[in-house]
Amino acid sequence: MYGTEKVSEDAERTAFRRAEKKYKLYYEDTFKSSKKKKQPKPVDLSEVLDFTAVLGLYKQNIQLPLGISALQCGFNGPVFCLENRPGFYFIPGALSVEEQCQWIRESLSSFPQPPNRTNHNAIYGPIDDLFVAAKEKKVLVEESSVPSLDSGANVCVGNGGSHRWKFCEGHLATSSRKTSKPVSAQVLLRKLRWSTLGLQFDWSKRNYDVSLPHNKIPETLCQLAKRLAAPAMPVGEEFQPEAAIVNYFGLGDTLGGHLDDMEADWSKPIVSMSLGCKAIFLLGGKSREDSPLAMFLRSGDAVLMAGEARECFHGVPRIFTDNENAEIAPLELQFSHEDDCSFLEYIRTSRININIRQVF
Repeated sequence: MYGTEKVSEDAERTAFRRAEKKYKLYYEDTFKSSKKKKQPKPVDLSEVLDFTAVLGLYKQNIQLPLGISALQCGFNGPVFCLENRPGFYFIPGALSVEEQCQWIRESLSSFPQPPNRTNHNAIYGPIDDLFVAAKEKKVLVEESSVPSLDSGANVCVGNGGSHRWKFCEGHLATSSRKTSKPVSAQVLLRKLRWSTLGLQFDWSKRNYDVSLPHNKIPETLCQLAKRLAAPAMPVGEEFQPEAAIVNYFGLGDTLGGHLDDMEADWSKPIVSMSLGCKAIFLLGGKSREDSPLAMFLRSGDAVLMAGEARECFHGVPRIFTDNENAEIAPLELQFSHEDDCSFLEYIRTSRININIRQVF
């Protein structure tokens, strides 16, 4: 799903792929012997739609750009629609700064907790308290043995048999009986790419596996999703959150163009909330040959995709982690307590996206 997948020559020629390459992070060519920090290549952002600017026009009663309309749906501000993408809704600043910080905390400390699955499950099995272990600078060590009841270890059964994984203090890792090199919890946290809430999605089979153990989506998140989904819902119906995927982006990470097509009823929206560093979102058409529209996603923004918009290719080719463009100053002010230092350190160079779905 992320930007490491190989792309065919034909795909390179599509309009969507060209847009992805236009906004992707590239670095200036430098000599290998240079000790200077790599410098990002400049990127032309003049064609990126900025809904914060559109909101400013709306508040001043100035005519909106062609093809953009506004709805009043009971929020503090308007919901914007694109006339050529029916079923797409953009809610700038949908979440307060306090709500953003709340869901950043949950996304790092609670959402990756078992039985929720993450991209680490395939190698390490379920990992408990990853964020706490990273905060305490612990390391994950592997011991190949029969699982015991006294270790409190994570047990992963793979092709090589049973392996126990457990966090320990860094200085103890070298003396621990292990079969693989210890891995830092901080590294694992930075390599966290997704976690799934509610009904669990099987990435290998590309469907929801209702047999997998899972907890219901937290009620507070359900209520928030229902409120945000209202503008995109069929008349008289209420959104039923049944599954969510949390994506974690670091510097250079991308989310390639794709469709979210595994849910039964596309008339129900996907509710997508952005947290942390600013990103570019590409919204294409029903073919990769359709030129996509690029727009900024900022922390607190929400996007709804329902109906025809569910058939549109979309992706994230870029996040901005530099001081000038990340735009997380409000979060820095809110994360001022000593206990929040680890959350702030992470989100300064990261983006989190929570997207919530009605599966059936």
